[in-house]
Amino acid sequence: MSKNLLKVAVVGATGYAGCELIKILLRHPETEITSISAKVDRPEPISNIFPVFKGQIDLVCGELDIRAASKAADLIFLALPHKVSMEFAPKFLESGKKVIDLSADYRLSSVSEYEAWYGTKHTSAELLSSSVYGLPELYRKEIVKAKLLANPGCYPTASILGCAPLVEKSLVETDRIIIDAKSGVTGAGRTPSMGLHFPEANENLKAYKINQHQHMPEINQELSKLAGSKVGVTFTPHLVPMNRGILSTIYFTLKKEMETVEAIRIYKDFYKAEPFIRVLDENIFPETKNVYGTNFCDIGIKVTDKRAIVVTAIDNLWKGAASQAVQNMNIMQGYKETLGIL
Repeated sequence: MSKNLLKVAVVGATGYAGCELIKILLRHPETEITSISAKVDRPEPISNIFPVFKGQIDLVCGELDIRAASKAADLIFLALPHKVSMEFAPKFLESGKKVIDLSADYRLSSVSEYEAWYGTKHTSAELLSSSVYGLPELYRKEIVKAKLLANPGCYPTASILGCAPLVEKSLVETDRIIIDAKSGVTGAGRTPSMGLHFPEANENLKAYKINQHQHMPEINQELSKLAGSKVGVTFTPHLVPMNRGILSTIYFTLKKEMETVEAIRIYKDFYKAEPFIRVLDENIFPETKNVYGTNFCDIGIKVTDKRAIVVTAIDNLWKGAASQAVQNMNIMQGYKETLGIL
């Protein structure tokens, strides 16, 4: 008798995160990809679009047919742009399917905040109260019961994980948190634009959307929950000329002086049960190459008097998107959390 595999659909399969999802799911021992769709010129095998899949999967990738995808799969990954997922998530949920959404459409609990930051009316705002923010290190118990899972953004994943221990323990001035984050070009998605054109991005480093990036309210929302009071970070993202990876340097003003070893101990204790958090020893700091193609978040810490500097590194397409989505799927389905991603 064949094994009873979880049937999954990948909607938005031709984006960077969608492609990585397929790679991960193909090697996952408990899943079977039964539906692949995206906005395409014409239906064709996914192995034609991404030749890396030759001999692995030859499902035809065409425009999304919600009825067909619902019939073929039990769990739906929406690897779609912001403002698009909310059109489809309710229909899949109505069909009794679990949904893991990689966009920002269900991450913010406030309708007005979403509409202000994303510049559009939320068409399924009634689902915001029941969506679960999919950061396993903070919400594992809630994720187990989730029907609609809002997979965190890449910048917020790196930032929140770097801030959580000190913020949760009320050890920092929460109105003075500064996050300096740098991302590879894939963080902007696969849609072409002038700023992402090779001659523009290569041999160049620039800050953008300074203190007005759409991921800011997501960071503030989660840190405010941890702090028990309103938190508003200063956030400056940068585009660096590499394909993937995020390095975030976070600056805190401590409420009292402490030594670096004490801060490291706080982080190691906070994340002691987390399989994908690696808190580094003193004077060792994260590098993006050490988390490339992994679900790890590496964290390094330096304290001088009342100034703490925390550095985090993740792969924006893995822990910042696809592999974190699979980590959440594992939790939702009761599988071993590391299955298929470690």
